[in-house]
Amino acid sequence: MLPKCVSICSRFFTCGIFVAALAVAETRVYDFEIGWASRNPDGRHERRVIAINDQWPIPTIEATVGDRIVVNAHNHLGDRATSLHFHGLFQNGTNHMDGSIGVTQCPIPPGASMTYDFVVDQPGTYWYHSHETAQYPDGLRGPMIVHDPNHPYAESYDEELVLTLSDWYHEEMSQIVKDFLTVTNPTGAEPVPQSALQNDTHDLQVPITPGKKYFLRIINLSAFASHYFWIEGHEFEIIELDGVYHEPTKAEMVYLTAAQRVGVIFTAKNETSRNYAMVAAMDQEMFDVIPDDLIPNAVSYLVYDASKPLPVPEPVDEFEPIDDFNLIPTDREEIFKSPARTITLNVSMENLGDGANYAFFNNITYKTPVVPTLFTALSANGDDAMDPLIYGDYTNSFVLDQGEVIELVLNNKDDGKHPFHMHGHNFQVIVRSEENAGAWDPAEASEFPEIPMKRDTVMLQPQGNLVLRFRSDNPGIWQFHCHVEWHMKQGLLVTLVEAPLALQKTLNIPADHLAVCQAAKMPTEGNAAGNTVDWLDLTGQPSPPKPLPDGFTPRGIVALIFSIISGLIGTVVIFWYAYGDIPDQSEEEQALGSGSDRSGYEGLSSSNGHSFEEDNGPNGSRVPDETARLLD
Repeated sequence: MLPKCVSICSRFFTCGIFVAALAVAETRVYDFEIGWASRNPDGRHERRVIAINDQWPIPTIEATVGDRIVVNAHNHLGDRATSLHFHGLFQNGTNHMDGSIGVTQCPIPPGASMTYDFVVDQPGTYWYHSHETAQYPDGLRGPMIVHDPNHPYAESYDEELVLTLSDWYHEEMSQIVKDFLTVTNPTGAEPVPQSALQNDTHDLQVPITPGKKYFLRIINLSAFASHYFWIEGHEFEIIELDGVYHEPTKAEMVYLTAAQRVGVIFTAKNETSRNYAMVAAMDQEMFDVIPDDLIPNAVSYLVYDASKPLPVPEPVDEFEPIDDFNLIPTDREEIFKSPARTITLNVSMENLGDGANYAFFNNITYKTPVVPTLFTALSANGDDAMDPLIYGDYTNSFVLDQGEVIELVLNNKDDGKHPFHMHGHNFQVIVRSEENAGAWDPAEASEFPEIPMKRDTVMLQPQGNLVLRFRSDNPGIWQFHCHVEWHMKQGLLVTLVEAPLALQKTLNIPADHLAVCQAAKMPTEGNAAGNTVDWLDLTGQPSPPKPLPDGFTPRGIVALIFSIISGLIGTVVIFWYAYGDIPDQSEEEQALGSGSDRSGYEGLSSSNGHSFEEDNGPNGSRVPDETARLLD
C-alpha cells in the first residue's frame, strides 16, 4: 500500500493529465458500480460508506470544455435507490441528465442501471453527488473538474490542486433521518456532525515546491456545515466562484457554504524552513448544540520539508473572511434590469400534525410527485403544460416564460442559515442582507451593484433577505432549494418549470431512463398525481401531514399532565434539599480527603478531552485534532 500522503494526494494531482488540452473534443466514459465499502476517514470510527468501484473517496470526474461525458451508473446498494446530480452544470438541452429524483428522473432502484450522457461547455470547479434523500453525506459525492483550454489566468499558475471540505457523521443517514424528522425532535434541531475532513481524511499532507504558483480548487461537499478556510502564512487571490471566473481579489480567509466552490491562486514560499497548516473550521453558529465529541476543524499541511514537524495552527480570535458580494465577474455582465417577474419566497419552519418540524416556502412544504415533474411537462397537452396546477399542490412550481429576467426575493423568517442553490443556472446576487434585517423592502433599496457577483449557491442569513436575478434562457425543470441536507428533507424546495412548450419540442427521454421508471414502478405520464384524463384532478398526489389542530389534542393533554406532575416532583425535591441536613465545608473536605489527588484532570482539553501533552504526531508535533481548540 502507498503511504497515506501519496495515496490521498493523488486526488490533488490528477489534474495534471490535462496540462496539454486537446484541440479535439473527447468522449470520456465512466463506469460506476455504486455500492458499499468500509472506511474510517476521521480515524475515530469505522463505518459503511457509499463507494464507486470499491473506491472511496470516490473518483474525480474530469473533462475539458467541449468533451462528452458518459456515466454508466449501476446501483449495487441493495436496499435503496440512487441517482447522480452534476452540481453546477446547466445541462442546457439535456435537462433529463440533471439527476434530480422526482424532478427530472425516476430513482434508480437496486439492481438497475442508467446512463448520464451530456456535453460539458462550462469550464470550472464543480462536483457530483447523489440526489436521493439524505444519501450523499454517506459518501456519494466527489469533485468534478472541467478544464479550460482558454483559462484567463493560465499564465498565473504552474499547477492545479483540488481540495474538498466536508462534515462527517459516524451514523448512516438512514438512521439519522429517522431520528431527525420525528415528534421527538419538535424544534427541528439539525444533526451535528462528529468531524470535519479535508479530502475525506484528517491528516492530509501536500508536497509543495518552493516558488511555484498553485491554483487551488476548494469544494465544500458538506451536508450541513459551512467552513472558514485559510492557509497560515500565505495570502491568495480569488479567481473563481462556483465555476464563474471573477477578477483577482486578494484574501486571507474565505467562507464556503455547503455546495459552494472557490478557486484561489497562491504562491509557495521560496524557502523550506517550515511547513504550514491549511485550516478548515466549521461554522459552529449553525449548530443548535455543540457535542462533547465534536472535532470542528480539519487541518491539512503544505509540506515544504518532510523532515520538519507539522505545525499546530495558531488560535484565531475572530473569523474575518472576505466579503464575496463585492467580487466582479470577468465577463463584467451588467445587472439584469427591469425584471419581467418577481417571485417572493418566504422561508419558515413549523410543526405539522405528526409533531415533526417541516420547512416551508410560502407555507408549502415540498412533496415528491407521483410523476417526475419533467415527465409531466413533456406529456401534458398544449397549454396544460403552462398551468402550474398540473404540477401539484406541494411541488411549489412556478412556470416561467422563456427569455425573461426573473427576480427571486427570499425572506428568512427562520433563525437558521440557509445556503440556496439553483439548478440549471447561476444568478446575480444583487442584495444580500446581514442577519436580522427582516423582509426585503424595495422602497428602502439603496443602489444595486452595477456588475453583480455571480454564482449558483448563496447564503441567506437568519431573519435576513436575498434578492437574486437570472435570465430564463434554459428550458427545463430546475430545482431551487436549500443545500443543507436536513432542510431538503424537511421540504425546503421550489420547482422552476422553465419554458415547457419549448422543452416539448426539443427533448426526448432515452429508453434506459424509461426502463428505470418501470423498474421503480413510477408512471412517466400525467399530472403530479399520475392522472392523464383530467389534468387538474390531483386526487392521490403525495401530501404532507395536516397542520396541527387548534387547542389541545388528547395526546397534548396527556403530555401536559405528565409535565405538571414532573414539575411538582421537581419542586418537592428542591424544598427537601433546601431544608435537609447539609454537611459543612470542613466535613466535606474531610470526606474527600485533605490531600485529594486531582492530577487526573491535568492536561485535559475543555472541548474534546484530548490533550496537547498526551498525543503527539509525526516528528514530535502535536496532533491536528487539537485544532478543535482554535476558538475555545
